[in-house]
Amino acid sequence: MTKSNFLKQLAKELTEALPTHVSALKKDFERHCHTVLSKAFNKFDLVTREEFDTQTKVLQRSRKKLEELDKQIRELEAMLHTKQKKHKHD
Repeated sequence: MTKSNFLKQLAKELTEALPTHVSALKKDFERHCHTVLSKAFNKFDLVTREEFDTQTKVLQRSRKKLEELDKQIRELEAMLHTKQKKHKHD
Protein backbone atom coordinates (compact mmCIF):
# COMPACT_ATOMS: atom_id res chain seq x y z
CA MET A 1 0.00 0.00 0.00
CA THR A 2 1.43 3.35 -0.98
CA LYS A 3 1.84 6.12 1.55
CA SER A 4 -0.88 8.18 -0.16
CA ASN A 5 -3.35 5.27 -0.18
CA PHE A 6 -2.58 4.55 3.46
CA LEU A 7 -3.26 8.16 4.43
CA LYS A 8 -6.48 8.27 2.39
CA GLN A 9 -7.66 5.06 4.07
CA LEU A 10 -6.74 6.40 7.50
CA ALA A 11 -8.58 9.67 6.83
CA LYS A 12 -11.62 7.70 5.61
CA GLU A 13 -11.63 5.53 8.74
CA LEU A 14 -11.38 8.59 10.98
CA THR A 15 -14.25 10.18 9.06
CA GLU A 16 -16.39 7.06 9.43
CA ALA A 17 -15.80 7.21 13.17
CA LEU A 18 -17.59 10.56 13.33
CA PRO A 19 -21.20 10.56 14.53
CA THR A 20 -23.78 10.30 11.74
CA HIS A 21 -25.41 13.64 12.59
CA VAL A 22 -22.32 15.45 11.27
CA SER A 23 -22.53 13.76 7.85
CA ALA A 24 -22.53 17.13 6.06
CA LEU A 25 -19.06 17.80 7.45
CA LYS A 26 -17.63 14.35 6.75
CA LYS A 27 -16.24 14.98 3.24
CA ASP A 28 -14.71 18.29 4.28
CA PHE A 29 -13.25 16.66 7.38
CA GLU A 30 -11.87 13.75 5.35
CA ARG A 31 -10.13 16.11 2.91
CA HIS A 32 -8.63 18.22 5.70
CA CYS A 33 -7.72 15.15 7.72
CA HIS A 34 -5.83 13.72 4.74
CA THR A 35 -3.92 16.99 4.33
CA VAL A 36 -3.01 17.18 8.01
CA LEU A 37 -1.98 13.52 8.12
CA SER A 38 0.14 13.91 4.97
CA LYS A 39 2.02 16.83 6.47
CA ALA A 40 2.53 15.02 9.77
CA PHE A 41 3.75 11.81 8.16
CA ASN A 42 6.08 13.71 5.82
CA LYS A 43 7.76 15.27 8.85
CA PHE A 44 8.49 11.78 10.14
CA ASP A 45 10.12 10.86 6.81
CA LEU A 46 8.41 7.46 6.81
CA VAL A 47 8.48 4.91 4.01
CA THR A 48 5.88 2.33 3.07
CA ARG A 49 6.39 -1.34 3.83
CA GLU A 50 6.74 -1.94 0.09
CA GLU A 51 9.55 0.65 -0.17
CA PHE A 52 11.23 -0.83 2.90
CA ASP A 53 11.04 -4.38 1.50
CA THR A 54 12.43 -3.20 -1.86
CA GLN A 55 15.38 -1.47 -0.18
CA THR A 56 15.98 -4.54 2.00
CA LYS A 57 16.27 -6.70 -1.13
CA VAL A 58 18.66 -4.20 -2.73
CA LEU A 59 20.76 -4.21 0.43
CA GLN A 60 20.86 -8.02 0.50
CA ARG A 61 22.00 -8.16 -3.14
CA SER A 62 24.62 -5.49 -2.48
CA ARG A 63 25.88 -7.33 0.61
CA LYS A 64 26.14 -10.59 -1.35
CA LYS A 65 28.06 -8.87 -4.16
CA LEU A 66 30.36 -7.20 -1.62
CA GLU A 67 31.09 -10.58 0.00
CA GLU A 68 31.85 -12.08 -3.44
CA LEU A 69 34.21 -9.21 -4.27
CA ASP A 70 35.89 -9.51 -0.87
CA LYS A 71 36.48 -13.22 -1.52
CA GLN A 72 37.94 -12.48 -4.96
CA ILE A 73 40.28 -9.87 -3.49
CA ARG A 74 41.51 -12.31 -0.83
CA GLU A 75 42.12 -14.94 -3.54
CA LEU A 76 44.01 -12.46 -5.70
CA GLU A 77 46.07 -11.28 -2.72
CA ALA A 78 46.93 -14.90 -1.89
CA MET A 79 47.99 -15.53 -5.51
CA LEU A 80 50.10 -12.36 -5.50
CA HIS A 81 51.69 -13.31 -2.19
CA THR A 82 52.50 -16.77 -3.56
CA LYS A 83 54.08 -15.29 -6.71
CA GLN A 84 56.13 -12.83 -4.66
CA LYS A 85 57.48 -15.67 -2.49
CA LYS A 86 58.31 -17.68 -5.62
CA HIS A 87 60.23 -14.75 -7.16
CA LYS A 88 62.25 -14.20 -3.96
CA HIS A 89 63.42 -17.80 -4.01
CA ASP A 90 64.40 -17.74 -7.69
